[in-house]
Amino acid sequence: MPHRTVGRDRGSATVVAVACAGVLVMVATAVLAVVAVADTRQRAALAADLAALAAADRALLGPGPACDSAAAVAEANGARLARCDVAASGIADLTVVVSAAPRNVPLTVSARSRAGPP
Repeated sequence: MPHRTVGRDRGSATVVAVACAGVLVMVATAVLAVVAVADTRQRAALAADLAALAAADRALLGPGPACDSAAAVAEANGARLARCDVAASGIADLTVVVSAAPRNVPLTVSARSRAGPP
């Protein structure tokens, strides 16, 4: 009966599979983080655009009512109005802030928008 030797690489496929699984988990986590940031940024831009349109719609009533309207629209879209300027020409320029906590990591994104008559 010939003598069989066991190779030294026995079980190495398990190590490679575990390493590949670890790399896959890291890549998936990074992709999810990028998607969370992009989603929050998109929500901030949308809230800023809608708030600017609301402020421009009320610009003839004065800066106070225009910014109050913008704040209400921003809040309805999950944002907070951080800055609101309404010019006498009816152009509203504002900034909103959206805070989120994807995967328990605090994230704050701001977006700026302008709206007014053509």
